[in-house]
Amino acid sequence: MSVLYEHPLNERIRNYLKLEQLFVQASKCQAEYITDHYQVYFNALFAIFDTLDRNDIRGELIKDLERLEQHLVVWSKSPEIDTKALEQNLKQIVGYVCQLRSNKQAWHELKHDKLIASLKQRFAIQGGSSLFDLPQLQFWLSRCQTQIASDISAWLAKFALLQEAINLVLRFIRQRGNFELIKSDTGFYQDNGEGLLLLRIKVDKNANYYPTVSGNRLRYSIRFMLPCEQTGRKYSKQTTQFELARC
Repeated sequence: MSVLYEHPLNERIRNYLKLEQLFVQASKCQAEYITDHYQVYFNALFAIFDTLDRNDIRGELIKDLERLEQHLVVWSKSPEIDTKALEQNLKQIVGYVCQLRSNKQAWHELKHDKLIASLKQRFAIQGGSSLFDLPQLQFWLSRCQTQIASDISAWLAKFALLQEAINLVLRFIRQRGNFELIKSDTGFYQDNGEGLLLLRIKVDKNANYYPTVSGNRLRYSIRFMLPCEQTGRKYSKQTTQFELARC
């Protein structure tokens, strides 16, 4: 058993990974548990809003999908390629690009939802999301599970296209790198990052160290840390073993 750590090497992939995680968090909050987990759900929802507001995710996705389409066309000339799978992926990519171009920002409609808009203002205030400050939320939570489930599904559906496109792009990026076993005598490793988008690091679950990564598209370094009661963490100088996939 191992723990998988991922680290993006540019801001675009960082945003994709962030949104991927936020979509999962929001999707896991089912109607029957929303009363106890409403803060997780709405914090994730509003973090998605903020990430999309500050970045041209749609434009970046279109570029990445078009690049991926070009790569697949080149790969199609290989005699070893799975033609059926390739055609299916190409069809999916072309479909996403067409939808992203025509369906400009479906999630913008949520900003005009009266409940969502009123909650977003309060959730932006630290400690402002308690139910006694949000009677409109408490009223919504008191509705039947069927109605709550319908609302949750309708809200998340506004992001479905972005979520599916991001998942596809990240899947292909992750498949670019194979895991390689690496040993370090000093708890430190560095290498050339040119052309890389993402680092994936596997560490044995029983190991008493974890990786911290710094770097960019030109160079990266991995420093392994040990938990420390006094300072929270400290550098590991022991021999470390891990698996690394450069994507």
